[in-house]
Amino acid sequence: MATLTVAFGIVAFLLAGGFIAWVFEQMREATIHSQLGHFQIVRPGFFEKGIADPYAYLLPDQSVEQQKVERLESFKGLAPRLTFSGLVSRGETTIAFIGDGIDPVREKPISSSVTVVSGHDLKDANERAVLLGEGLAAAMGVKVGDMVVLLATAANGSPSAVEVVVAGTFATSAKEYDDSALRLPIGVARRLMKVQGATSWVVLLDDTKKTDTAIATISDQLPAKEFEIVPWHALADFYNKTVVLFSKQVSVVKFIIGVIIVLTISNTLMMSVLERTTEIGTSLAIGQRRATILRMFVAEGTLIGIVGGLLGVLLGYAFASAISAVGIPMPPPPGMARGFMGEILVVPGLAVDGFVLALITTFAASLLPAWKASRMNIVDALRYNQ
Repeated sequence: MATLTVAFGIVAFLLAGGFIAWVFEQMREATIHSQLGHFQIVRPGFFEKGIADPYAYLLPDQSVEQQKVERLESFKGLAPRLTFSGLVSRGETTIAFIGDGIDPVREKPISSSVTVVSGHDLKDANERAVLLGEGLAAAMGVKVGDMVVLLATAANGSPSAVEVVVAGTFATSAKEYDDSALRLPIGVARRLMKVQGATSWVVLLDDTKKTDTAIATISDQLPAKEFEIVPWHALADFYNKTVVLFSKQVSVVKFIIGVIIVLTISNTLMMSVLERTTEIGTSLAIGQRRATILRMFVAEGTLIGIVGGLLGVLLGYAFASAISAVGIPMPPPPGMARGFMGEILVVPGLAVDGFVLALITTFAASLLPAWKASRMNIVDALRYNQ
């Protein structure tokens, strides 16, 4: 029973931690494949000062540096973006927006997590069309095929406007972004803002784990005075805060399960000591050292931890696979517009944590009963139950 208590405690830890790990992975990949890419290349100081004057930090449209990035071993895609803001108007409705001028062809692999809710995606870099965030389109009261006017202040300070047709609406993992964002073909965006080039190059790799290696490689090839390389996690503020919050929750679950295991195993071993008092007294009487008695009970508790931990990890993997096959219907979390089907992702690091938790807690739980057993008075132990 003690072993099963440990095992199912570890199962509970793995299921809770595995769900959080799955959420982290899905949120990370959605963030990368909808907005940020694996890293962005900008002019130094763009993210600190570029909001006030983005066009003082323009990158060239085509350059040798782009070709260097495209020669990275893990390279999958590079898309130029032109960030701008202004007002979108239709009839008497006018709303502020944040916009990205994109090349639809080059952007497609990077924005694979952007869902086109209605209509169709942008097709050409010079198409006079716009893709509106789902929330922005709802606030405007527009639908696919309607004409809207984009108003902005051009790079030279003069007012500028362009009339475009609504090609469709899109949704990402961040509802706040969808409520104010739009996407415009980069050729139209450049004419609207009267500039050439891009404010950033968004780079996609074939594996998120290769991000740091790719950044280190390309950093040696691009002059630091002209280019700044910013990894996705430095830009994903919402993701980082979510990781901190959920990680604390997992730590609390881990602590509670650890306390339950310690109390259960300590109580079990204490009862075992009482039941074997006469045997302990006999062992001491025939010359067994007290340290040997202590090691025996510590070893017993540790073995419970080893067997219970291994059993818990195996059962945890089995339950996680079964639950993931069925799916967990989840309502929309804060900051998102849609619910999703959750899964359990038991990564190797989490399984190791579970096994170590079982081992440490049972070892700790065995120390007091083992110490009491080793400190028994031989005469009193031999007379026990007589």
